[in-house]
Amino acid sequence: MNVKEYNQSVNLYSDNVFRFILKNLKDEERARDIVQDSYEKLWRNADNVNAEKVKSYLFTTAYHTMIDVLRKDKRQTYLEDYQTSENSHNDQYSDLAEILNVAVNQLPEIQRSVILLRDYEGYSYKEIGDITTLSEAQVKVYIYRARVFLKNYIGKMEVVV
Repeated sequence: MNVKEYNQSVNLYSDNVFRFILKNLKDEERARDIVQDSYEKLWRNADNVNAEKVKSYLFTTAYHTMIDVLRKDKRQTYLEDYQTSENSHNDQYSDLAEILNVAVNQLPEIQRSVILLRDYEGYSYKEIGDITTLSEAQVKVYIYRARVFLKNYIGKMEVVV
């Protein structure tokens, strides 16, 4: 990978990587830091990364960095500070996107990641497996479980509309 290809990857993928990480972390500064770290790692390994595979490399690197950040946070969070949330939604809202974002935020970390990669970013099951180091079967199971949760959380459309 040369400098031109690197700069092109910044232009093409930085926003997508940022949105993916931001959806998971919900912290803009940390998301920016992770994107910057990912591009730094790409720059250091530019000779070893194929320009055609740079998008996958960036998402994989960002995902693993995000997991490291989340694990570090878990160690620092006390159990009593953890707030449980409801698993259903019965109030009447007209903004489906808001309800869906709240529901996605309720998903476990791995389910949220795979559902965002699949439904928001459009990755195939195989690509998601490569990014998350899961098998295709595991990816499909997590996506299925996430969709079942989202369906149950949102409930019937009459309640939403």
